[in-house]
Amino acid sequence: MKKFTPIIIVLVLIFLWINPFGKFNSMVTLDEGVQTEWAQVENQYQRRADLIPNLVETVKGAANFEKDTLTQVIEARANATKTNINVQDAEEFAQFQKQQTGISSAMSRLMVVMEKYPQLTATKEFGELRVQLEGTENRISTARDRYNETAKGYNIYVRQFPNNLWAGMFKFKKANLFESSEGSDAVPTVDFSDEKE
Repeated sequence: MKKFTPIIIVLVLIFLWINPFGKFNSMVTLDEGVQTEWAQVENQYQRRADLIPNLVETVKGAANFEKDTLTQVIEARANATKTNINVQDAEEFAQFQKQQTGISSAMSRLMVVMEKYPQLTATKEFGELRVQLEGTENRISTARDRYNETAKGYNIYVRQFPNNLWAGMFKFKKANLFESSEGSDAVPTVDFSDEKE
């Protein structure tokens, strides 16, 4: 009986080291953290999407306003608001990020074009909307950073040994991270020349 005591102790210690119940519960907790941070990202994107119709209506009143730019913003908003994704599905995540990048780029073009209309940029409504949109873009950036940090912690936990064994068994998959947009490493070109010249 004394021969088996060290083996039993070793087996108990190994079980405690790989404790599947504790690992599972930790993975659930970390996954819920990722889902909560993801909800905050979506919340900020929704805030931006809700502000766009007000901006569009304010801008429509500008004389000779470029309809193509306005149409691009409206279409980008429509595409970006119809997607629900699973953050652990790389394809869905990439599509979502592409749609949000599209809306950001359409909004940037809209802001540049609007600078040509001083009567528009001088209105109180436009000024308030612009401040709200800038604040929302900052909130989006902060929410994405928090999501990435939470997802990184989760990803490290589910990929470490022996957690990766339990993660595979319980179907916990790696969460996707936001990456910088294509071309964001290039220095932007600023041209203040008048296009009519």
